[in-house]
Amino acid sequence: MSGVLANVDLRTQLAGHNRLELLLFRLAGKQLFGINVFKVQEVIQCPHLTSIPDSHSVVRGIANMRGRTITVMDLDRAVGGAGVENPEENFVVVTEYNQYVQGFLVGGVDRIVNMNWSEILPPPQGIGDDNYLTAVTRVEGELVEIIDVEKVLAEVIGWNEEVSQEFIEEAENQDDERKPVVLVADDSSVARNQIKRTLDKLGIECVLAMDGKRALEQLQQWAGDEVDIPLHERIFMVISDIEMPEMDGYTFTTEVRRDPRLENLHILLHTSLSGVFNNAMVEKVGANDFIAKFQPDVLAKTVLNRLKLWRDEKTAC
Repeated sequence: MSGVLANVDLRTQLAGHNRLELLLFRLAGKQLFGINVFKVQEVIQCPHLTSIPDSHSVVRGIANMRGRTITVMDLDRAVGGAGVENPEENFVVVTEYNQYVQGFLVGGVDRIVNMNWSEILPPPQGIGDDNYLTAVTRVEGELVEIIDVEKVLAEVIGWNEEVSQEFIEEAENQDDERKPVVLVADDSSVARNQIKRTLDKLGIECVLAMDGKRALEQLQQWAGDEVDIPLHERIFMVISDIEMPEMDGYTFTTEVRRDPRLENLHILLHTSLSGVFNNAMVEKVGANDFIAKFQPDVLAKTVLNRLKLWRDEKTAC
């Protein structure tokens, strides 16, 4: 147990300084890809796969790994390739996203590199909205593409995006002289749209930012507006992803807390990461709370609870 806690502490320090570790791998070709090590449970030689009739074409089968059955997806097929040939001669990266464990079949694993989030850049403009990238970077001069795994999982598994009627009715019963506003920061277009659809159903306006750097710039711009109302009275919360190019959610939160004009903003970290690590970082960087992706009712309940407190605070003033 002490070893586990030491590892959590080490990773906490790493992320607290806008850094991350990437597992580099290849699919069916020479292109190099990356995935945050935090989401990787293990990398193993592909075991025997049992095919499932009528399953999604990306699903190569299921496998029994350490007493649990997991789905193995061909990541090359998921992003439009022909797929990895001879699966059992290749590797499976076992990951946890949004509280689901699955394996991604890859052609070969390269190495782990330690990087700064400022070196992780948004995809170049002009590649279209249907691409599967959340970011790109370079390692020793070689281009590394970071796949939007949330988009892959949404297409293969599908997420429930329905908000329970009780939360919709609760939102309808809360009157305000103007529509409440939330700032949302997330590098995944799928995640941004999921959050927006949930907030739309609650009658809440949201402004979208593609990463922490852009979200911080937006807040600073608003704070500089020549109005007499403090920013925390104009927007009632910020919802931020953690893993984002240029500036991660932890660093974003730290920078917000350092700015006297922004320090009172309510920040919810909304992440596909989970576990002890997040609890430690929420406390360290000064976020108000975090919830796991993507559970629309949990998000709706959290947002409405905060909205009620925000309205009560304004009334008390």
